[in-house]
Amino acid sequence: MKLKFAAKASDLIGEKTDCLVVFANSNKRLPTAAASVNKATGGAITDLIKGGDLGTELGSHVLLHNPKGIAAKRLLIVFADKPKLGDRAFMGLAKDAVACCLTAGVNSYSLCLEDISVEDRCIQWQVRIFTETFIKATYRFDTYKSKKPPVPPAVKLTYMVAHKASVTAVKRGLAIGEAIGYGSSLARDLGNTPPNICNPSYLSKQAKAMARGEQSLSVKVLGEKEMDALGMHSLLSVGRGSVQPSQLIVMDYRGGKKGDAPHAIVGKGITFDSGGISLKPGASMDEMKYDMCGAAAVFGALQSVMALNLPINLVCVVAAAENMPSADASRPGDIVTSMSGKTIEILNTDAEGRLVLCDALTYVQKFKPKTIIDLATLTGAVIGALGNEASGLFSNDDGFAKTLINAGQLSGDRVWQLPLWDDYAKQLKSPFADIANLGGPGAGTITAACFLAEFVKDQTWAHLDIAGTAWIKGANKGATGTPVGLLTEYLMGL
Repeated sequence: MKLKFAAKASDLIGEKTDCLVVFANSNKRLPTAAASVNKATGGAITDLIKGGDLGTELGSHVLLHNPKGIAAKRLLIVFADKPKLGDRAFMGLAKDAVACCLTAGVNSYSLCLEDISVEDRCIQWQVRIFTETFIKATYRFDTYKSKKPPVPPAVKLTYMVAHKASVTAVKRGLAIGEAIGYGSSLARDLGNTPPNICNPSYLSKQAKAMARGEQSLSVKVLGEKEMDALGMHSLLSVGRGSVQPSQLIVMDYRGGKKGDAPHAIVGKGITFDSGGISLKPGASMDEMKYDMCGAAAVFGALQSVMALNLPINLVCVVAAAENMPSADASRPGDIVTSMSGKTIEILNTDAEGRLVLCDALTYVQKFKPKTIIDLATLTGAVIGALGNEASGLFSNDDGFAKTLINAGQLSGDRVWQLPLWDDYAKQLKSPFADIANLGGPGAGTITAACFLAEFVKDQTWAHLDIAGTAWIKGANKGATGTPVGLLTEYLMGL
């Protein structure tokens, strides 16, 4: 579905649109926009409230056809629960309101968000969230269907404000919402693409396509020979069993001042994870195409940064490989040498994400970045700890961690910080190598993070384990685009 967005200062009563959306609550005094529409329609909104037709739950709604007294063809009244909402409540309201709009099935909507007050959040943030929500709700992935559904006509969403002074803030919120929304869509597209198509070389082609015609972005792809010369034998060990060559994709965005140290984001790009010799169970193995969702989010965040022309320098690195069993695949008990020089005993070939990330983390340090964030669908253990509601956050800098927690709260991509204590790192000791790639059955998500921490000792670094948030299971399975919003929010804050 093609979407068009606009912002303007105008009178709601005379707005010619297929559907006018207003928000009401159960207070005796209606908010400004709802009150003016209520007056023009002869008390239609208050009649619905008094009669109990509107409901009293956040997001409950009534759609009126051909309302008298206003120019709109339809009037959608959405219940906003109370005059001041928390940010999570507003995100829920936006989701409900968008669902109501799409049910109406028309081509143009106009709405006023000024009636809704959100604690510690401005109109720019509200517009951004609503725009992201609309884009995400209309996302479809039908590329590989032989019979595609008909393409619906373009839909236009116009944000109405009472005063021209608010238009600038609304337009900025709209620009941010579009950048993050479409960045998330790119991440979802990459995650949903089947693994027989989305392999390491496919990701390299996507990176080069992004850089085409963009002066601020350069792309370099390291093949297996280049990585071997650099000593990246940990990363290379993962792809040994696959016919698909492993690749390290480096996307260098230069939007800031020349000479300024960049920030870095590193993504795990395992385009399919069979587990290797430590083979996974067959049930739901198709979902292991999502093991590159960390890499997908790096692509999505970079697209958002470029859309917003952020004045920063940013290095994005994707460690891309396919983990398959074969006669040449890595075995449990193998010892490999990483780019850092540390030797690693492979106890389980299904703990492969950390093996590609450690070399990528070592490589990105040659850019002397101010900060490094890596993100990966790293462990099933994080789902046992946090479920599907939050990503696991680890950092060697508590101030940096707090910044990312705040970015997660603002964007809706929430994270929860877990410890990086030396007590856990002891579980990674090996009698034969410098470190083992597995820390035993307990605290699996923590020991995985402790493994990565060994390779970023002198860096301001954070790790996001997104295994519980990167995709949805079940009949409506699909990639979510998490955490493009968090990354973009953090990078905007720089």
